[in-house]
Amino acid sequence: MEVCGGQTHAILRWGLDQLLPPGLRLIHGPGCPVCVTPAERLDAALALAACPEVILCSYGDMLRVPGSAAGADLLGARAAGGDVRLLTSPLQAIALAQACPARQVVFLAVGFETTAPATALLLRQARALGLTNLTVLLAHVRVAPAMAALLQEPGNQVQGFLAAGHVGAVMGTAELGQLVRRHRVPVVVTGFEPADVMAGLLRLVQLLEAGTPALANAYGRVVRQQGNGAAQAIMKEVFAVVDQPWRGLGPIAAGGYELAAAYRDFDALLRFCLPSAAVSPPPEPLASPCISGLILQGRALPPDCPAFGSACTPERPLGAPMVSSEGACAAYHRYRPPPP
Repeated sequence: MEVCGGQTHAILRWGLDQLLPPGLRLIHGPGCPVCVTPAERLDAALALAACPEVILCSYGDMLRVPGSAAGADLLGARAAGGDVRLLTSPLQAIALAQACPARQVVFLAVGFETTAPATALLLRQARALGLTNLTVLLAHVRVAPAMAALLQEPGNQVQGFLAAGHVGAVMGTAELGQLVRRHRVPVVVTGFEPADVMAGLLRLVQLLEAGTPALANAYGRVVRQQGNGAAQAIMKEVFAVVDQPWRGLGPIAAGGYELAAAYRDFDALLRFCLPSAAVSPPPEPLASPCISGLILQGRALPPDCPAFGSACTPERPLGAPMVSSEGACAAYHRYRPPPP
């Protein structure tokens, strides 16, 4: 299983899966942070976007991800009069809060360990500047616990992982080493270029054929064993690890972050008295044919979905994997479109 959606896009774009011999099959993992953001967190963002005093801001992909109600997204909230803005960097929220002191700026913060340090830096700077009109709606998640959860699922078919190089660049390889020792599956850290993916896959096959459940780093030019110490330090200062639901996967032990006690005054859920994400996410709408939950678990491919390319397209998505630039459905629709 390749963990990251960026790897999935590289595999589809360059047809790498079509070069593989019979018996070697790639399973697409849940490595798209936009796709796995719980619907409850989107619902909270939609509720905030309806408040006249709030400026709700996030990354562009998040604006089109539906909440738990069919068709409800932040773009729709903006069309209905909500002040919803697109940011390309969390630090832009500081300038927005300074420019609008009479408004409450809420940043919907999503992503793996790759983007979490930037959110942590945002909060440290907001504290240093004494900003009182800036909060975050936190939805950062942790990748290694999700990999462990997939291995523990009944009927699991994952025999090895291609781990995401950008997460490894921040977190190092210690967590992955623990995963290997506990579950006895090989893991190879790799990158996103075609040569990186194939080099990682070759190393993974070598470990499987040798019967050696080991950790290997095929992305040594970027990933170091200890990771990025400065990024890890600021995350430890600002966040605390918690159990968290992943959309499509359900609750995952130690699967996400909340704000540490010293930063709770920046928590939008507390500031606006909103409920936190439920332990169990609500099911997809019964009327929807979308099977995004199975796709995020690696149990189905996008073309298996009856809505793929017909009722569900990038212009009119039913599920998050068709929305995000890292989503598996978006990758298939772009590089393996359904026949007309």
